[in-house]
Amino acid sequence: MSEVEARLAALGIVLPTAAAPVANYVPFVVSGRLLVVSGQLAFGADGKLDPAHVGKVGAAVSVEAGKAAARLCAINILAQAKAALGDLDKISRCVRLGGFINTAPGFSTVAAVMNGASDLVVEVLGEKGRHARSTVGVAELPFDCAVEVDAMLEIAS
Repeated sequence: MSEVEARLAALGIVLPTAAAPVANYVPFVVSGRLLVVSGQLAFGADGKLDPAHVGKVGAAVSVEAGKAAARLCAINILAQAKAALGDLDKISRCVRLGGFINTAPGFSTVAAVMNGASDLVVEVLGEKGRHARSTVGVAELPFDCAVEVDAMLEIAS
């Protein structure tokens, strides 16, 4: 078992099957030593959105539920990385995470929501998981999901 997979197991996380794209795009692209993962939604292991992760953060969705949704997005990013690389130990660095938070008007605590994804990536990858990040509040997301996260990962040479 790889080091990253051992950390996932210790956290009680089983990676789901990587989700298929829902439109005209690919789930990831490898370019040189970069793996770019398309935006991932908070689909659970069953491939469905938990009702707690549907709607606008700051209205129907609490900050804690939004943070949990962001954590699920990060788990789905790792599932895509596993599909792309075969072995998560090939990740030498999480370069960047981008977070999109489906927000109610006036909600500005998007950073706290995005910490769900950032914290998970650091828990799983350790120092290699420390990353740059952008987080923005948006008016709508696919399937009315509360959070979407994309990633740029460096591949070990």
